[in-house]
Amino acid sequence: MTRFAVVDLETTGHTPTKGDKIIEVGIVIVEDGAIIDQYASYVNPNQEIPPFISNLTGITDEEVKDAPSFHEIASVIREKCDNAYFVAHHVQFDLGFLNEAFLQEGLAPLKGKVIDTVELARIFAPRAFGYKLSQLAEYFSITHKHPHRALSDAYVTAELLIKLFEKASQLPFETLEHLMILESKMHSDLYPLLSDWMQEKRYDMEENESIEVYRGIALRKLLEEPQHEHKIKGSFGEFLDTTFGKNGALQTVMQNFEPRESQQEMSESIYAVFHEKKHALIEAETGTGKTLAYLLPSIYYALQEDERVLISTYTTQLQAQLLEKEIPLLKRLFPDMFEAVMIKGKSHYLSLKRFEQEIMKSPAQDNYDVILTKALLLVWLTETATGDVDELQLPSSGQFFWRKINAEAEGIPDPHSPWFHRTFFQKVKRKAQKSNLIITNHALLCADIMNDYQLLPTYKFAIIDEAHHLDKTASKHFGMQVDYVSVQFMLNDLSDLKINFVTKFEEDLLTKAKECTDELFRYLYQIVAHQKNSEKTFNDIGRIQYVFESEQLDDRTKELIKDLASRLIFVLKDLLVLLDKRVETEEDDGKKEDLIRKINQIEKVIQQINIFLINKDTNLVKWIEIEGQGAKNAVYLYCEPMEIGPLLHENFYARKKSVVLTSATLTMKGSFQYLLDRNGLDEKEVETKIIESPFSYKDQVQLLVPSDLPNIKYDTEEDYIANISYAIYELAKITSGRMLVLFTSYQMLKKTYEMLRDFTDQDDFIIIAQGVSSGSRTRLKKNFQSFDQAILLGTSSFWEGVDIPGEDLSAVVIVRLPFEPPNHPVFSTRANALKDQGRNPFMDLALPNAVIRFKQGFGRLIRSSKDRGIVLVCDGRLMKSKYGKYFTDSIPKVPIVYDEIHKLLDHANEWF
Repeated sequence: MTRFAVVDLETTGHTPTKGDKIIEVGIVIVEDGAIIDQYASYVNPNQEIPPFISNLTGITDEEVKDAPSFHEIASVIREKCDNAYFVAHHVQFDLGFLNEAFLQEGLAPLKGKVIDTVELARIFAPRAFGYKLSQLAEYFSITHKHPHRALSDAYVTAELLIKLFEKASQLPFETLEHLMILESKMHSDLYPLLSDWMQEKRYDMEENESIEVYRGIALRKLLEEPQHEHKIKGSFGEFLDTTFGKNGALQTVMQNFEPRESQQEMSESIYAVFHEKKHALIEAETGTGKTLAYLLPSIYYALQEDERVLISTYTTQLQAQLLEKEIPLLKRLFPDMFEAVMIKGKSHYLSLKRFEQEIMKSPAQDNYDVILTKALLLVWLTETATGDVDELQLPSSGQFFWRKINAEAEGIPDPHSPWFHRTFFQKVKRKAQKSNLIITNHALLCADIMNDYQLLPTYKFAIIDEAHHLDKTASKHFGMQVDYVSVQFMLNDLSDLKINFVTKFEEDLLTKAKECTDELFRYLYQIVAHQKNSEKTFNDIGRIQYVFESEQLDDRTKELIKDLASRLIFVLKDLLVLLDKRVETEEDDGKKEDLIRKINQIEKVIQQINIFLINKDTNLVKWIEIEGQGAKNAVYLYCEPMEIGPLLHENFYARKKSVVLTSATLTMKGSFQYLLDRNGLDEKEVETKIIESPFSYKDQVQLLVPSDLPNIKYDTEEDYIANISYAIYELAKITSGRMLVLFTSYQMLKKTYEMLRDFTDQDDFIIIAQGVSSGSRTRLKKNFQSFDQAILLGTSSFWEGVDIPGEDLSAVVIVRLPFEPPNHPVFSTRANALKDQGRNPFMDLALPNAVIRFKQGFGRLIRSSKDRGIVLVCDGRLMKSKYGKYFTDSIPKVPIVYDEIHKLLDHANEWF
């Protein structure tokens, strides 16, 4: 019978070789899928436990002072672990720490088989939303009573192990067989277990009806969904009365549904606009319930008129939320009547053809992350209906591997490919053709517009949610981006194709292309790095930005750039000639396809370098970004149209019957003019409407503005940062953390983070900072929510789209009014163009942009009628400047207190 010793240690620190010691041991024994024994003991480390560890674990010096030393319990631990798999969550840590403790006592280390439940979970639970023990406990509905206590953590790990084994043992034989090939490069010793599970499958005659095996790969069997052809009856007004009214349909399908006049008003407006075939801008303030308010008329109109309606959100996360939360609700309102599909860009979907090619290769050359990615994808294919990578948490090198195996990498799909009818992207496209509602994102919508509507099914009616982002997204798609890493990745990928280079010239060509790429991007790096410090601007992740205007460069620099760019283009064209010849002679269809894909990529890079460095186009804003602390060729080239409005009007609005732009932030002081201009729309041709929030902001929010902060224009930045850090810390003590601090400058964020770290005790608050703490925006938000007393510092991407509802957020600090830096590449170029037209760049560009971002920051705080909180604006311009009223008049009416910081803190304390 196989025995598993599941171990967890609590320790004074992470490094036993530097004197850190064990303070608690928990061991749980698992046999035959059940927990049969457990052991726990404090351990006296004969040294003080750091306050941070005591705070985290609850273990104090007092509790361990009479506990046995490690020497006294070493034999008990060994006895429990002997003749058993050693299992832990992050096994290298627990096993390494324990073995170091054994060695220090002159005892032999443990050398048996090991299992890491982190690795196990990544493989067998690929759709888990995280791999911390607490996240996996939540995912598998395991009760975790005392996190960061050894026995509780070991017990939860043991229960997790049992669940993962149950799941693994149910996998198809073919999946287990592929995992067996990858096993030798895994951290866990899974060979005997995989063998046993495969042996059981050999004699299992029951067929799994939910799985199909094709070309040796097990896939989830997808049933064709029935087609609905119901038309809706009655008027929309009657429908709304029976849906929103008291005891209406929404109350029967939604828990805690509160009828809101604003929601019904918005629905009526959208239906009317669709019916009149007009465009509209609708600002729906927080609390309107805009998602349901636009979905209901969209579905009703689509069914009534037999039209397809497109819904576009800013992020793929918002897309997923619509499909997982709102659409199932509406399916209960419209039973068996409509189809909705979520569609993303091709790079989101797995190419089964490319994956088959990769899985058939020997894993000998793969690094650990690629092995792990292959393993988890094999398991995921037995579960996924979509093939969408957003269901997964890929390891870092797995992201690069995904580039090789997604539908984008496959190029133009081949109808003769054996995988064609099972391709995830083709399936979602086929489903979209039959759907009434298409849910997409701004990036794919803009890519579709750019590609003359070749990517999405035809539609004439659209809702654009979070519409204040549409013009920025369109600018990126009507512009271009090329960077050093992507070009080198493309060239390295060419090496991986194992093309049969015949002559010495051909062999040298690839090397020369890499060298030319390196020389060009290194020179561009030098140009940006050698700017004066006063002229440098930074983006929200700390990259240095530089406007690329060739007229401002000296003749020698211009010539050298042109020379380096031309040499690279020349070599790339030679490569194209070589690849074209290979296509003509290549007999293997798979290799031919790879070559054609590579030719297209190289042609695109040639075009991009030409546009950016050689062609002169005054309608484009061009800029370069570099990693200030990164490699000397970490360079990114960007360009965008000077004006996106006319392009959007011509290519989008003029070709659609009705487009509704909606967001909580479309106006400045009640005017839609800025967003109308950015979208190329004329106020005379569109409907505009503001739907006010049903929330009682005057009771829920206090807006505080300190009158005695240093003036950043005249005082030193250090004084200003010291004062705001003090204000943040003192307010956090009143709100128990739960604070989001929004910056316009990444440099100021870093300095504030360092100052807060200096004078806050780690026992008081966990300080999480974008770009400093590791992880994506979503990961930082989750970490923030998982700590009781946390302060989250964020830059531009945190001003919008981050919902932290309820008691998780009690205060928002806006450090500076969110004006773009005057020398920001895109902003400065557009401002100069407005000047040339005789317009006022401040009133027409800087101020409306800042007000809309200010509204987004303000809107982070109140997400429900029960939320309460404080907005602290550390910028006296809000009260002193002539334009301050534009900000305060653009948000809901709230009490504003303008006073010395210590009085504001007293006021906040009383109010809370």
